[in-house]
Amino acid sequence: MALIDYEARLRRVVQHIHDNPAADLSLDALADVAAMSRFHWHRVFFAMTGETCAQAVRRIRAHRAAHWLVQTDWPVNVIAARSGHRNAQSFSRSFRAHFGVTPAVFRSAGVPGDFELLQKGDLTMAEFEIRSLKETRLAALPHIGAYTEIGAAFQQVAAVFTARGLWSEARGMVGVYHSDPSSVPETDLRSHAGVIVGMDVDMPDALEDVRLPAGPHAVSTYTGPYAGLPAAWDALYGRALPASGRMPSDLPSFEIYLNDPTEVPPEALVTEICVPLVSDPQHGDQ
Repeated sequence: MALIDYEARLRRVVQHIHDNPAADLSLDALADVAAMSRFHWHRVFFAMTGETCAQAVRRIRAHRAAHWLVQTDWPVNVIAARSGHRNAQSFSRSFRAHFGVTPAVFRSAGVPGDFELLQKGDLTMAEFEIRSLKETRLAALPHIGAYTEIGAAFQQVAAVFTARGLWSEARGMVGVYHSDPSSVPETDLRSHAGVIVGMDVDMPDALEDVRLPAGPHAVSTYTGPYAGLPAAWDALYGRALPASGRMPSDLPSFEIYLNDPTEVPPEALVTEICVPLVSDPQHGDQ
């Protein structure tokens, strides 16, 4: 079986998990999606991703549920069902095992993330620094729809890198957000999920070559679950950036993910929020 065929099967399964969190996502069911025997699929999935199928399903369901808790007013039992749990009690146990708090506590906090920072109010007035960033090249895939569901595209990119042995060329993961979620319908939001690569790396035919131009950027560091990122963006755009006197440019904003959600707990995830700025010689911009 060709390597490219393994890659296609992995990408198909990853997309299926993201699209159907409430479905039967047992090993047998996912092996059927991959069109491979249960025994072999388990070994292939683990070898190519570093996670078992069960671990991937739990992680994706937990992150989808976290988003719904913060961004919707759905009852907990509805979120439990939508994220593939038999009842609210089962959901609460699973959610607490992943995030360290119950769904009720997570929702009542208002802005998830580092709860100690939240209590201190650090997210209400996001701090940032101005950095002059070099041009960055990404091997990426496009995503259309809710920004909170870009994880499926990231796993598709990861599947390509894994199948083709390209991780030695990777320099980090970046999400690029082209649309304004306050003015564009959620179904039409445009973004890219990508891996930073060198300028001399041969671009895989399955991925797009995306460039982030050099220039001054406002960079704010957020620590916590990805479900808290919308509030961190609001704090930067709504308060900190206007108070600074700096103007955002027309270039897309992006996030740089400094660690791996499969390797650290959600509260330890670190993300740099980057907003390209209009160059201003008065501020020392070149």
